[in-house]
Amino acid sequence: MKMTIVYDNEVLKKGIGLISDWGFACIIQTKYDTILFDTGANGKILLHNMKTLDINPKSIKKIVISHEHGDHKGGLSTLRKYVDIIDLYRLAYEVSSNNMKLASAEDFKEISNNVWSTGRLKALVDEQSLILKGEKGYYVLTGCSHPGVEKILDVAKQIGKIVGIVGGLHGFNKFSLLENFDFICPCHCTSHKQDLKRAFPDSTFECGVGKIIDLSGEI
Repeated sequence: MKMTIVYDNEVLKKGIGLISDWGFACIIQTKYDTILFDTGANGKILLHNMKTLDINPKSIKKIVISHEHGDHKGGLSTLRKYVDIIDLYRLAYEVSSNNMKLASAEDFKEISNNVWSTGRLKALVDEQSLILKGEKGYYVLTGCSHPGVEKILDVAKQIGKIVGIVGGLHGFNKFSLLENFDFICPCHCTSHKQDLKRAFPDSTFECGVGKIIDLSGEI
């Protein structure tokens, strides 16, 4: 299982023409499926970055929208022209086109082999996160963590031991929750990236467009 950051505030893999922008999107590739988690704010930037990273949008079989803010769902309307028939997991009951089949994101469920959605986690902004099975344990992928990292992790622990977290962490600062994690990759809207790096220098890694995380070995 491999994750590739295709939309973020920062570019990690420089010199090849990738574009940064406020928002987030991550491609998950397994031997069974290709899933797009969030779509960033701008569909043209999303498609440009995917093309640069040699990811064909027609390979996408499922799209998951973490929450209904423009910097996470904004690319959806553009993307609809470039994907085949896909399952769309989102908290709003609407689709962008006939080739997107709305799938329920209300409840905790396995949406693909070794990939689970937390389902709707209620907050001022409702949100869903994903849980991915890697070689060392389970990893959580978040959009912005509006419901709170602690709440997300409590749900994820239903499956097994959580060893890593990737994505936006908003204003999260209860770092003790992550002290036994092998892999911490704060992205997009995380307020305390440098504090996390100081707290966990050996397990905190930079995010950015072009970041590749191989869950069999991490990068």
